[in-house]
Amino acid sequence: MNWLKGIKGVIFDYGGTIDSRGVHWSEVLWEGWQHAGVEVSKEDFREAYVHAERELAKNPIIAPTDNFLELLRKKVRIELSVLGIENETTVESIAGYCYDAARHCVEEARPVLDSLSKDYPLVLVSNFYGNVAAVLADFDLLRYFPKIIESAVVGVRKPDPAIFQLGVDALGLPADQVLVVGDSLKKDIIPAESIGCHTAWIKGKGWTADEDAQTHPSQIPSLSVLLMA
Repeated sequence: MNWLKGIKGVIFDYGGTIDSRGVHWSEVLWEGWQHAGVEVSKEDFREAYVHAERELAKNPIIAPTDNFLELLRKKVRIELSVLGIENETTVESIAGYCYDAARHCVEEARPVLDSLSKDYPLVLVSNFYGNVAAVLADFDLLRYFPKIIESAVVGVRKPDPAIFQLGVDALGLPADQVLVVGDSLKKDIIPAESIGCHTAWIKGKGWTADEDAQTHPSQIPSLSVLLMA
């Protein structure tokens, strides 16, 4: 399948799409916890993960200048605090492991971004904490995305299709000439399709078994597939 047939511009999600091969970030963090030797059940870890996500959503904990490593440090501290763990060595072990994992995935995605950016305008549409530009700059990705639509900045979050419409508007193209690439069927693919965009779903391990069982005609095993005619 030629994913780029009739396409004039591409919208990318960031977290989970570019930095983890479609794998839900809870799974990457879980690996980090195991790597650091934290003795906890996955159920308790998931509760800590959800707690941290809610705290980060409610409070201005992440600074606009925080790169991904600093973001991870702050997130992991909150997660560990749920278990009463305050150990900076453990924080650094988990955050460092996850940062390295993200960097590896970013480098894997870079040839795709290099190739696409030569022929198509790219826009980033992301649910993030107000620091996605700092994260992109640290990974040398900012140059691919001259226009960024970030939920914390525009006040609209996925799965609201309006955030994808902002991306389409930034491209200045009709929706049917735009390809949206994301890792979430619910938050990326369905809302993007609802406004007329084409989609490519990079599917990795999700948050639930139900998500893992879902299929969709747009799913791809890797970003590199986008370059195949």
